[in-house]
Amino acid sequence: MLHRVSVPTVMQITLTDQEAQVCELLDGCTKALSEEKGITTSCRIAGGWVRDKLLGTQSNDIDIALSNMMGLEFAQHLSEFARKKGIETGSISKIAQNPDQSKHLETATFKFLGLDIDLVNLRSEEYASDSRIPTEVTFGTPLQDALRRDITINALFYNVHTREVEDHTEKGLEDLRNGIVRTPLPPRETFLDDPLRVLRCIRFASRFGFDLVPEIVDIAKDPTIQHALVTKVARERTGEELSKMMKGRDPLGAIQLISDLSLYSSIFSLIPSHISSTFSSLPTSQDTAFAAATIAHSLLNPHSASPLPPLHPTYLSTVAADATFKSRAYLAAILTPYKAITYREKKTRLVVEYIIRDVLKLGTQNHFLDGIPALFSSSVLLENPVLTSERFPHPSQRAALGLLLREKAVHCPNTGSHWATSLLFSLIQELTPLYDRVNDTLDVEAATERIEIYNAFMTRVEELDLPGTVEARPILDGREIVQAAGAVRPGPWTGIATARLIEWQLDNPGATKDAARLWLASQVQAGMIQIV
Repeated sequence: MLHRVSVPTVMQITLTDQEAQVCELLDGCTKALSEEKGITTSCRIAGGWVRDKLLGTQSNDIDIALSNMMGLEFAQHLSEFARKKGIETGSISKIAQNPDQSKHLETATFKFLGLDIDLVNLRSEEYASDSRIPTEVTFGTPLQDALRRDITINALFYNVHTREVEDHTEKGLEDLRNGIVRTPLPPRETFLDDPLRVLRCIRFASRFGFDLVPEIVDIAKDPTIQHALVTKVARERTGEELSKMMKGRDPLGAIQLISDLSLYSSIFSLIPSHISSTFSSLPTSQDTAFAAATIAHSLLNPHSASPLPPLHPTYLSTVAADATFKSRAYLAAILTPYKAITYREKKTRLVVEYIIRDVLKLGTQNHFLDGIPALFSSSVLLENPVLTSERFPHPSQRAALGLLLREKAVHCPNTGSHWATSLLFSLIQELTPLYDRVNDTLDVEAATERIEIYNAFMTRVEELDLPGTVEARPILDGREIVQAAGAVRPGPWTGIATARLIEWQLDNPGATKDAARLWLASQVQAGMIQIV
């Protein structure tokens, strides 16, 4: 796991000018409500904003917790109060109650001075044994609201009236200072109420480099809790938490915690028997997932102490240019036990696609659903790219390498696939069997040999000036191909002719259209391209 985030010696909240104006507006509104309408309420900023400000980082999302009043009702009073003061708060929207998305009460939301502000009441919740959706949500005290939250560092309040931090669990500030992830209530109770909190503990521990208290580790391994995670939590919510981990500060740290807490099966392996019974082969050990993630981390985050040779710089520069690749690579690494395994449902597909789409309910954001199956497909095509005639038997090495890089699974902007990152993922897959996770050792000699093969391949690709050809269009368009072939109209043969033309272009860099027309005509005349 990465080092712990830095915690200021003196934790205090210093408001920006905009935040101070928000607090003044809220405080003024509550006073006006009390004096003019006899309505008593109070405002506290809750959760992540408080935590982040204490850590010295800025947050533009402010959640206001109200006592004894619903968010929309207060927002309407606030808007009226602001108008009287000549202040424009912007339009107020209502986010309706939606338990499936963890919106258990309606929320009012508006923008003010560039800040996103949500208003909701302090609440107390009760749960049934078979659902993480509260059966009863009522107005609560600050203590009750704090206790229902996932972890203590997220249960802190900032009182806009007193301008003081309130720690009703009496653990939040101490845990933030000491780098601890702890639940306000006993872990068994809070995880049975809402098992998603197990994953949220992992996400925040990896985000900040904090330690889980031993009680969380022990209870998270309990089969009862793991069963609840499977049965009570919507798969969309599990997928959302996992996505945030993969896009977060320390994906490998999150993956290690998933392993340490024995949660792999509860997250990834919920595949119905009518699907698993059609698997082309059995998945490999879960250790393969964590080995692949470790290899991915070492290649994506190189350091001077590594015993391995450095990657060709083009690999890492391509990664740096793609903000989505790292999260995609880590999620793909976790799915390595299912590499190359297919299932049958109307047609044959990769199991990793099923897991992403139906188990994790993730779509094409970050190119998870379309890009990760492509990574696995391309790793089969790119495996062992040693520059020999046996590996690439085409008479023209330039054409052979160019055609390989143009394969849709290897390079396709629509799926986020880039030939360089496809090569990098293929290398990750080849290095994975060389890592012994139990003993945390790598066969350095064999790994060095693999890396040098991939570096040599990249060097040769650049020597042959192939990067610019990967998305190059045919030198002749469809109409020109028909004319050069002496045909009357296009047909099935046109696609074959276009593919052959691309191959010819790769073998003849700098060729002209006239040369292409002559070559195409000669191919038709020789019967190499048949017009049908």
